[in-house]
Amino acid sequence: MNPPERTSMASPMTESSQPSNNGLRKVVAASMAGTVAEWYEFLLYSAASALVFGTLFFPKTDNALDGVLSALLIYAVGFLARPLGGVVFGLYGDKFGRKKLLQFSLLLVGISTFGMGCLPGFGSIGYWAPGLLVILRFIQGFAVGGEWGGAVLLVSEHSSDRRRGFWASWPQAGLPLGNLVATMVLSVLAFAMPESAFLGWGWRLAFWLSAVIIIIGYYIRTHVDDAPIFLESLKAEEQRSENRSSVSQAIRQYPRQIAIAMGLRVGENILYQVVVTFSITYLAFKVGMKIENVLLVMLIPHLLHFILIPVIGGLTDRVGRKPVYMTGALLMVLWAFTSYPLMNTGNTVLVIVALTLGLAVHALVYAPQAAMMSEMFPTRIRYSGVSLGYQVTSVFAGSVAPFIATYLLREYHSWIPIAIYLVVAASISLVAISAARETRGISLQDVDAQDRTRFPLSSNQ
Repeated sequence: MNPPERTSMASPMTESSQPSNNGLRKVVAASMAGTVAEWYEFLLYSAASALVFGTLFFPKTDNALDGVLSALLIYAVGFLARPLGGVVFGLYGDKFGRKKLLQFSLLLVGISTFGMGCLPGFGSIGYWAPGLLVILRFIQGFAVGGEWGGAVLLVSEHSSDRRRGFWASWPQAGLPLGNLVATMVLSVLAFAMPESAFLGWGWRLAFWLSAVIIIIGYYIRTHVDDAPIFLESLKAEEQRSENRSSVSQAIRQYPRQIAIAMGLRVGENILYQVVVTFSITYLAFKVGMKIENVLLVMLIPHLLHFILIPVIGGLTDRVGRKPVYMTGALLMVLWAFTSYPLMNTGNTVLVIVALTLGLAVHALVYAPQAAMMSEMFPTRIRYSGVSLGYQVTSVFAGSVAPFIATYLLREYHSWIPIAIYLVVAASISLVAISAARETRGISLQDVDAQDRTRFPLSSNQ
């Protein structure tokens, strides 16, 4: 879809339905409240995979990494479920609204995460332990699969065309903030009790605390509404056709946009999982850092990551989405070959520098995505389109990235194959961003108007 030319005539919605800054901040807070809660829980599993689950839920072997690999395979189950969640939530989110689906996803991920904290270990119930963990992980991934699209669209569709990059990046910042909270909770627990107690039962407290976060997030989300542009689109579609737009229409009518969105996700998704999830395994097993120190060195990178994302989101409103993303993809190649020598020193400061640089690079390729993907699709199928582009990629990218990196480490005892793996991922995203069209400042109403011209009533039925 070619970006429509900007016109001087404002849409009837442009002035009247744009919320005030206070109203927009309320929408951002509601979006982030759930995003932080869900990523707290989703990423709590990634830390527990390296620190606890490998020994608790699987039989012991001669190689300590075997249990970690098994836990990371179950970690991948959550990513496999995310596209299904994206499809289901996208379909009904385009039909019934973003708000209702976001509330439901929040409850689902809360129940599954709390359940993980209640599971007995392998020594108590045998293979039922990993079996039940798979089921809960699938439910968790399914719920998170529907969360991202709804959260970013709730903000994107309320934002002005000139500031969409900045405002839409705030739900993205919920990722590092949720991870920061999870890491802080685990760090406090690890420092407050002996290692045997933490590995035995202390880690469960972090999962049970998710109930508090879920209640707060759910309450905040009850106080916002869907954007006017969505409500008007919903009304128009009901008048034009009895059959609402579906996932199949997004695939059939906007295949290029979905393919580009998937390509953009490859490098970003793999980079994040390698920096955050695999680094815990690498530092604990290869470098030999203690559990509490591994958690501690993650705090500063997560905090700076949270700060950088909206800053970079604002930058995309000034210089464009493409140049910012392309810079990040190129720097990803450089980070791949400089980070591991820094981590191998075991020096706390250098490890923090390596991880911080990795997440800074990630912010460059992550912050532009919310606005950029929202601007690729018309309102009637936007939830489906962005969810497909964003979540399907996780099946072959982020889901297996920690497993692949850990496997490469076990087989080659070197970081170089891991660096090559990152370079391949970055190359795919560079191709995608080169094929993408600049969308900075585009009007979502113009996107809808062009969509109605390209696909009139007869093709939407």
